[in-house]
Amino acid sequence: MLQNLETLSREARSWPFEQARNLLAHVLKKRLSDAERDAAKLLIDAGKTDEALATFEALNKPVILETGYGPSGLPHMGTFGEVARTTMVRNAFRALTGDHWATRLIAFSDDMDGLRKVPEGIPNPEMLREDLHLPLTKVRDPFGTHDSFGAHNNARLRAFLDSFGFEYEFMSSTETYRSGRFDAALLTMLER
Repeated sequence: MLQNLETLSREARSWPFEQARNLLAHVLKKRLSDAERDAAKLLIDAGKTDEALATFEALNKPVILETGYGPSGLPHMGTFGEVARTTMVRNAFRALTGDHWATRLIAFSDDMDGLRKVPEGIPNPEMLREDLHLPLTKVRDPFGTHDSFGAHNNARLRAFLDSFGFEYEFMSSTETYRSGRFDAALLTMLER
C-alpha cells in the first residue's frame, strides 16, 4: 500500500504534493552536488528512498518544517490553518519518500516580539497598556496564570494544537536565544 502511495504522490497534482516535491528538490539541491542529486533523485523516484539515505550521508539529517506563531493574541483559525497546511505538506513528503526520511515540524513562537497593542477581550487591559512595546515574555500575564503574557499564550497554543492531535515540537524564541542555540549563526552574521 505504501509503495503505491509513493507512486501516486509523484503524480498527484494537489497542493500538498506539489509542495512536497518542491521541498524534496530544495533539500536535494542544498545538501548534494549536482551528480549526487541526480543519483539520489533516481533512487527516490524508483521508490528507494532508504537506499538514497544510506548512500548519501548528507541526506541523513531530518527535513525540518516550521510554522510561526505571534503570541500577542490567542491562537485562532489562522493559527490552525498554518499548522494544518504545514502538516499536509509534511504528510505528503512522507508519502513521497515512503516515510523513510525523518521529518520534524517545529511550531516556533516569536515571543520576543514587542506588544504593539492591547488585544480586545483580554482582562486587565490597563496593565497591558503599561507594558506596551515590551517583549511578550516580559509583559505581565493579565490572566494571572503564567509568568508572562507570552508564556500564557504559548501554553494556549500548545493546548490548541494538542486538541487537534498535531505532531509538532514547540520552540520559544526567548528560550532559544537564552540557551545560546542561535549564538553561532549570530556571530557568523556579525562577522559578515
